[in-house]
Amino acid sequence: MTILITGATGNAGGAVAQSLAAQGIPGRGLVRTTTQLPAGIEPVTGDLNRPESFAGALPGITGIFLLSGYERLGELLANAVRAGVRKVVVLSSSSLDGEPANAVAAYHHATEEAVRESGLAWTFLRPNSFMSNTLRWRDQLRAGDEVRVQFPDVPVSTIHPLDIGEVAVRALRGAHDSEVLRLTGPVALTPVEQVAVLAEGLGRPLTAYPMSRAETHAELRATMPAPYAAAIESFFGDGTIDETSVTTTVAEVTGHPGRTLREWVRENGSLFG
Repeated sequence: MTILITGATGNAGGAVAQSLAAQGIPGRGLVRTTTQLPAGIEPVTGDLNRPESFAGALPGITGIFLLSGYERLGELLANAVRAGVRKVVVLSSSSLDGEPANAVAAYHHATEEAVRESGLAWTFLRPNSFMSNTLRWRDQLRAGDEVRVQFPDVPVSTIHPLDIGEVAVRALRGAHDSEVLRLTGPVALTPVEQVAVLAEGLGRPLTAYPMSRAETHAELRATMPAPYAAAIESFFGDGTIDETSVTTTVAEVTGHPGRTLREWVRENGSLFG
């Protein structure tokens, strides 16, 4: 088997590449510019919005790890069918636990529906927020020891990207066909508690500044398009999704407990330097 990994240098795609390499499974990593990938993962230069740019890399591929929300998805899937690809594992979203009535849920829903209609076998992964999202505080940490946190009272069971990677590889090897897997971390922590874990791991006296809803609204609108800002406020401010509950899916699929935020900080603390 050989796997095509879209977003091979990203958080989730990179974790899939690491998991494949650790198991000695060959892969091809779709990247925009040639870069070094884990051993056994061959870089393929292309653009996910331009399926013709990597159609030549599809023959011999048995499965695709696919990111959501890109253009011309029908063309990509048709190319995959013609090339003999058997299965697609989609990185979808917890946002689809509710109605796909906002900008974030809508593009994940569209991707899932296109894959369902393609005739390919599929598994949809719907993870919570990633532990690697703590990197959004990196610039603040470089400026000082105070971290401004949005939705400070909302606990989230964030997930380690490597757990997503391991689950994806299990699915790409033929397990969990036609299943939707809801993935969470092992414990729910508020952003204030996450900052405390980060402070412990980095050995720094960090303090969390709890942002008000008005401050959060203004910051979101300043940093992303309004429809996406509205979706984030709906998810965490209005509680339209549940990222607080903990599922046992990671442990059931991988055979080990989900990795903790402390583990993620220990492995990635140097990124905050």
